Amino acid sequence: METQQIQPVEVCFSPAVFDRYFDPKAVILVTDILRASSAICTAMEHGVKEIVPVPGIEEARKYKENGFIVAAERDGTVLDFADFGNSPWYFMEPRLKDKTVAYSTTNGTNAIQMAAQANKVIIGSFLNLKASCDYLKKQNRKVIILCAGWKQRFSLEDAVHAGAVAECLLQDKRFETDCDSAKAAVDLWQIAKPGLYQYILKAAQKKRLAKLGLDDVIKYCHTPDQSKIIPVFDPQKNRIVDSNKL
Repeated sequence: METQQIQPVEVCFSPAVFDRYFDPKAVILVTDILRASSAICTAMEHGVKEIVPVPGIEEARKYKENGFIVAAERDGTVLDFADFGNSPWYFMEPRLKDKTVAYSTTNGTNAIQMAAQANKVIIGSFLNLKASCDYLKKQNRKVIILCAGWKQRFSLEDAVHAGAVAECLLQDKRFETDCDSAKAAVDLWQIAKPGLYQYILKAAQKKRLAKLGLDDVIKYCHTPDQSKIIPVFDPQKNRIVDSNKL
């Protein structure tokens, strides 16, 4: 039986500095609360078979030409060739059950591909908060929480979620941190936790979504523990799948 060692927890607030954090032996949780990681968790919860995280627009267009269902957006706007965009509501549609969806977003899918060479990459959100923490606790590995951010910049909602995950792990004696970003994220979570939805209304992404009439998902995306599914990136197949189906 493998001995459980004390493992470090780190938080990377932006993909721009991820090279300073990357560890191929670590488990990486990618978070993009508004909206990619929330949409992916929703998709898996509602029976989508696989998601292909596509970093580039032209690559996404080729998936569409090859007959895939494509969800793709940039800056919140659905791309002209896509079937639909980035709202979790789209991924609840019964027609998507047991289907493979090619998915390309402004921030989240790039962050997933950036983390792809780690020991394991999972997708986290408030929707599967407890389940993802429980999953990480079982891995007996260093945990890095990668915030997708906004165009390489700090994102408040991702940082708050990173703090929620870090706090949960650090309450377990099998985890520790010397990472100032992790400590700052926990502090943010402590401030936000008593009124999470109201707190997150100050986020820049809320304003961006509101301008497009897409902010109707914010409360949903910040309602914890609606799913027990852990979406995991399979680098061999370049697919995100339910961990129970690996």
